[in-house]
Amino acid sequence: MKTVSQKETLNSMGKEGLVPVFNHTDAEVAKKVLDACYKGGVRVFEFTNRGENALEVFGALVLHAEKYHDLILGIGTIFSADDAKKFFDSGAQFIVSPAMIPEIAHFCKSKDMLWVPGCGTVTEIYQAVQLGAKIIKAFPGNVLGPGFVKSVKAVYPNLPIMPTGGVAPTEENLKAWFDAGVTCVGMGSKLISKDMLLQKDFAALERTVKSTLELISKIKVGNN
Repeated sequence: MKTVSQKETLNSMGKEGLVPVFNHTDAEVAKKVLDACYKGGVRVFEFTNRGENALEVFGALVLHAEKYHDLILGIGTIFSADDAKKFFDSGAQFIVSPAMIPEIAHFCKSKDMLWVPGCGTVTEIYQAVQLGAKIIKAFPGNVLGPGFVKSVKAVYPNLPIMPTGGVAPTEENLKAWFDAGVTCVGMGSKLISKDMLLQKDFAALERTVKSTLELISKIKVGNN
């Protein structure tokens, strides 16, 4: 996949406001999920490094995604620079980690690639920014809540924040997060449900993604 700048990735995250977060051991299922999300309007997608064959599935996704010239594909659940390198070599365009891990910051900086560290305190956010983070992941979002984001924005007004965990595709939930000042949200099983996957109802997933993006757009317009 082509190289994208940190600014390009950030701009795309902010424009759509939604980053699906997904993992599956079956590459064919992962491809269909990616297709449905893209057709629904998503342009930034995070696959997660869970399961023994995650690297293999991600590699297949990268090849599959080459037909989408404007899709940015990243990898999440990265805990080491070694893993970051493996996925970068496979085509990852950004790296997400559940924690604030300096060695990953240094690796991403050396590749001029966006690093999204998981932070749960202002101290971690400060350290991440010092290490070059241009956006932070408020994680776990269901524990921290929109109140955490609002408080952080009081001292870091210009820092983009993406909560992951506990974000749901409902107007009430999304409004609470965007009113607090998030740039985008990461959404996993509440967007890509187990039922959809069991029934292979990828058309339903496409509809859910489309309606979620429409909701986010409506909320953002109301906040401007």
